[in-house]
Amino acid sequence: MEQPNTPAGDHDYVKKSLEVAIKVGLALGLVAWCFMIIHPFMMITLWGIILAVAVYPLFAMLKSWLGNRTKLAAALVTLLLLAIILVPILLLGGSLSDAVKFVKEFMTTGQSLIPPPPDSVKEWPLVGATVHAQWVNASDNLAGVVQEYKPQLMAGLSWFLSALTNAGVGVLMFLVSIIISGIFLVFANAGAETTRRIAVRLMGPKGIETVSNAEITIRNVARGILGIAFLQAFLAGLGFLVAGIPGAGLWALIGFVMAIVQIGVGPVVIGVLIYAFLKLGTLTAILLTIWCAPLLVIDNVLKPLMLGRGAPVPMLVIFLGAIGGFIGFGTIGLFVGAVVLSLGYNLFLLWLKN
Repeated sequence: MEQPNTPAGDHDYVKKSLEVAIKVGLALGLVAWCFMIIHPFMMITLWGIILAVAVYPLFAMLKSWLGNRTKLAAALVTLLLLAIILVPILLLGGSLSDAVKFVKEFMTTGQSLIPPPPDSVKEWPLVGATVHAQWVNASDNLAGVVQEYKPQLMAGLSWFLSALTNAGVGVLMFLVSIIISGIFLVFANAGAETTRRIAVRLMGPKGIETVSNAEITIRNVARGILGIAFLQAFLAGLGFLVAGIPGAGLWALIGFVMAIVQIGVGPVVIGVLIYAFLKLGTLTAILLTIWCAPLLVIDNVLKPLMLGRGAPVPMLVIFLGAIGGFIGFGTIGLFVGAVVLSLGYNLFLLWLKN
């Protein structure tokens, strides 16, 4: 017959429970303390890891060409990434300078920054007359229009300056992340082995497959979203620059951001083309249109190919994860969201099979 718990047994149970609670509390406290210490560096480090995973195939190719000289290959990849970031920034700085000169010229000569509308605008259905009247008003009396909408314009300017400041900080963090990614590439083999061991410890035999799927997803997102957005913005900016569009680099940068958030470069390109037809002459405008037209649809062709290339999950899952992650967590969410949603999708399928 089972004996009831004795006072001594209760005392031992309470003592052991208290010891376990203290040990768990100390462990959690240590983890929280470590997290607080490394928290300022987490975003930069996470970007470094993502960049290292994304460019590893290029690193491996260079390493093979250079006779397995790991450090040299990592240095070259790092310099290439820095150039990809810094060169457009320098071009953007030149374009911003040109834009300031452009505005100053118009103000000095007394011309309006907004050209008068063509008469054909009146013939637009429904809104033609209203648009033409407002356009003429802005062209003839820009100062009055600015004064009329001053609160809205000040709010927009405040938002723009804040976004510009955040973008500057983000660029600096990204440059540091590129250097960190170069360091990770030097120790890529050891890092990959450690990651696999941790994954196996957490998920068992499926851990290695999960790590492999995460690598493929990160590279697909880098190519399918960031890569295509950069390609569209770069080619559009090149066309703007050759055509003589004021502030070409700035418009390319805005197009790049809009392409990342899946709006596309269309609004920027269409606005620039309208300006070109009004101010640059018919031949220049037609040539710029021919150059830019494919850029409006190229992502519809390339994005499915890039996102779905070797993907362990359907392209739709990766796409939704990337966009949802971007909305929730910013640019880093493009990658984290795609990886997390892919992992959740695979776990769901595994649950269905069992």
